[in-house]
Amino acid sequence: MKKLLVLFAAIMLSASAFAQIETPVKWSYAAKRVSKTEAVVFFKATMEDGWHIYSQNVKEGGPNKTSFTFAASKDFTPVGKTTEPKGITKYEKVFGMDVTYFEKSVIFQQKIKLKTAKATTVKGKLEYMTCNDMKCLPPEEVAFSIPVK
Repeated sequence: MKKLLVLFAAIMLSASAFAQIETPVKWSYAAKRVSKTEAVVFFKATMEDGWHIYSQNVKEGGPNKTSFTFAASKDFTPVGKTTEPKGITKYEKVFGMDVTYFEKSVIFQQKIKLKTAKATTVKGKLEYMTCNDMKCLPPEEVAFSIPVK
């Protein structure tokens, strides 16, 4: 009996050692210069089936909204707010409110005013929260560095 308990404990420990951190959202980035003094930066989130991320416009008391923070730079200035397409809005019992979210993929866009004609790099961080029908993962912060040529 004692050997059986030791074997069971060893199996449970080895199984937990191989548990993987869930990463159901992948981010990709691009930038497009639209004139000598303007560019658009793109942030694409691709979610695994069943997962979603939330809009930037979630009200207080709801899930963590997606947010973008740009590092100060002498080469560029963000123009206005980061834009997003129309998402799916539904009532979520767990939050007790209507929330807007995105499934499969979403592209956020940020216009920037360039202060120089030379190539630059847009740096900063984004924060998002992802959920499925069973659970939500803790909010995640991701640093980005996007070349603008």
